[in-house]
Amino acid sequence: MTTAPTTSPGTGATVPPLLELRGVSVSFDGFLALNDLNLRLAPGELRAVIGPNGAGKTTFLDVITGKVRPTSGEVLFRGRSLVGTAEHRIARLGIGRKFQTPRVYENLSPRRNLELAVSRRCSPFDLLFGRLDATARDRVQHLLGVVGLELLAQQPAGGLSHGQKQWLEIAMLVAQDPQLLLVDEPVAGLTDEETERTADLLRQLAGEHTVLVIEHDMEFIRDLQSPVTVLHEGRVLCEGSMDQVQSDPQVIEVYLGRESEGEFK
Repeated sequence: MTTAPTTSPGTGATVPPLLELRGVSVSFDGFLALNDLNLRLAPGELRAVIGPNGAGKTTFLDVITGKVRPTSGEVLFRGRSLVGTAEHRIARLGIGRKFQTPRVYENLSPRRNLELAVSRRCSPFDLLFGRLDATARDRVQHLLGVVGLELLAQQPAGGLSHGQKQWLEIAMLVAQDPQLLLVDEPVAGLTDEETERTADLLRQLAGEHTVLVIEHDMEFIRDLQSPVTVLHEGRVLCEGSMDQVQSDPQVIEVYLGRESEGEFK
């Protein structure tokens, strides 16, 4: 099956999309969590996805990662259908997902967390006691620098702030070299400074990776300086820059109708 072309960010060149959802619907006992959803992501793109509660954002990620099978439609990654593929196989194809709550080994240091993420070994014994080669050690050190944890590399990760744990988990995800990073609400509970640094980090990762971010914090979305997709009732309501979607009458009505004016500003 071939995919429709899209435009590569920054170049204007027409290339096949890295990820494409075509007419994807998901029904849970008659309730349509996704309703004929269509979306494309270009290689190297940074994309933000927003929407009121119940818009289908989590189901959208679940479909991409194989946790939920679409009732109808296609999910294509590099032109290959993911429908029916097991979650672990999808991860090995190059799709990494970061959940809202950080999932790090709190009794291990950030360095050891990253060493486990970088390691390609499958044996539990090798994972715990095997030594990394020089290339892998350099990668760990590089990632510690990217997320600003060099000075905290040897302390237990449980002592890190919430934001630092988020950055460590993002680094652990990047360590596995996914082409597509799915990042779910990365700034929930973060300070303003941590939120700004998280936006900087995700912008830095885009280009080498395709990054899709789901978030409620509108100032953070603006800081990403990326195209925004608005979901509503399981389908795309609007796409464009943050300024464009904030001034769209349909988007304003959805947010004012479902939540409050204060959420969308």
